[in-house]
Amino acid sequence: MKDSQILSVFHDTAEAPDANAVLRPAVLVFDACHVGVVLRAVLFVQSVVAVAAMFGAATPQDWLTRMALFTGATLPATLLWLIVACSLKKLLARLRPALQQAAGVALGALAGLYGCAMLAMVGSLQSAPWWASAFAGALLSAALVAALMLRAKGRAPTAVAARLAELQARIRPHFLFNTLNSAIALVRAEPRQAERLLEDLSDLFRHALKEQGESVTLAEEIALAQRYLAIEQVRFGERIRIAWALDAAAESARLPPLLLQPLVENAVRHGVEPSASGADIRVSTECRGSRVVIKVSNTTSGVNSAGGSGTALANVRERLSLLHDVQAYFQSGLKDGVYQVRIEVPA
Repeated sequence: MKDSQILSVFHDTAEAPDANAVLRPAVLVFDACHVGVVLRAVLFVQSVVAVAAMFGAATPQDWLTRMALFTGATLPATLLWLIVACSLKKLLARLRPALQQAAGVALGALAGLYGCAMLAMVGSLQSAPWWASAFAGALLSAALVAALMLRAKGRAPTAVAARLAELQARIRPHFLFNTLNSAIALVRAEPRQAERLLEDLSDLFRHALKEQGESVTLAEEIALAQRYLAIEQVRFGERIRIAWALDAAAESARLPPLLLQPLVENAVRHGVEPSASGADIRVSTECRGSRVVIKVSNTTSGVNSAGGSGTALANVRERLSLLHDVQAYFQSGLKDGVYQVRIEVPA
């Protein structure tokens, strides 16, 4: 099954821990290393500077001059704050929330003093407003810290809901029932194959129940998807035809845990199950410079191969956005009887 042009319709661009431990993902408040966070922070500070420059500006030209002068101080100071916050995010994560906020505000005050020093060095000010700059930096950084904390809090419920959804899908009664029936049927005729089937099922449950971090490697996700499809291969036999095209250079890319399995499960449920002749499923990964492209495709005889309410796809899109922000790219679409999900993440 060829999938290179499917989405041309789009524009290119040990033991299980306790339940509380499983549902308590580690989140870094000062995770300011994402391009999206940097862009929003810079735009926010520059918007405040643009408004502040209006005070005392008699003409538009005067406003532009003041805006350029202030930008020369605030932009380096903002980038410095972001770089320090990104570099110290793991260290700051060890502090209590109140201390984290205080540290962020203190860094903002220092950044404000740095910006004032930049203006003083070029002789743009007759009298450097050190105190005003420190308080302005502290105030702006307090707003940035509040936004980062809201972003961090927003991750936790999504991660919890995602894990609950995946656990429910993984132990879905008919999937477990069909897998055990397949194993029972193979016990006498093909005992080794039955053993491998039960091992794959055990690995799925073990992976679902163990505590996960915020992200895992693409190689881990591929291994989990292979186990799932190996189970379904026994169930559907020749009706399911699986092709893998994996790029070793892409294996280190980071993904939210349990991301690929619902995509291949969708391919089986809405591609293989409804069709008497089965379906072709293709999973491919490719490293393209600084980007990794992941595709999950399946042939389908129906109009809507995604099926259901699209909850799985929406969940995948949201979790990708939370992990990689604007650096993540997600597409899904049906063309010429082939449904494909395409994901791009940083390499």
